[in-house]
Amino acid sequence: MDTSGQAERSETFSWTDPKVGLKYLPTMSGLDFLSGMRDGSIPRPPMASLMNLRLLAVENGRVEFECRPGEAHYNPLGVVHGGLACTLLDTVVGCAAHSTLAAGFGYTSIDLSVSYLRPITLQHAVLRAEGTVVKSGSRVIFAEGRVLAPDGGLLATATSSLLVFAAAAPTQATPKA
Repeated sequence: MDTSGQAERSETFSWTDPKVGLKYLPTMSGLDFLSGMRDGSIPRPPMASLMNLRLLAVENGRVEFECRPGEAHYNPLGVVHGGLACTLLDTVVGCAAHSTLAAGFGYTSIDLSVSYLRPITLQHAVLRAEGTVVKSGSRVIFAEGRVLAPDGGLLATATSSLLVFAAAAPTQATPKA
């Protein structure tokens, strides 16, 4: 197939070394850490830059993000790839869970179930996503997320279970006897 004459495009993005933000993680509650990301005192992770995600609001058990999809997110069918919506949903359910954790605790997804309700296109210039904790727990947190179009129409939903764990303390070398 001849692809000559097609208008090639490119995009660049910048991010801060993830270690800069991670150094705060062990000493801050999830709510304080995410509040710092929202306010800009803690840099957002590289993935947020890559996927055009921005944290708008955070409170205990709830977060709100925006996402600006672009042509680079299109799949071969001419719509935004479902992976963008899935990443956005994974982010909001994870951050909602994180907002409930004390300093020294982390989380990881056990499962994520996504339902795609409508196609996302560039007509949806700014997506809004909300994550909410449905049930907190000391071992497992249950959360749900929604992706909304600018007009408030529901585009995708997710439910997730997240495992809570104590963050590993730095290990020190033990002298051999």
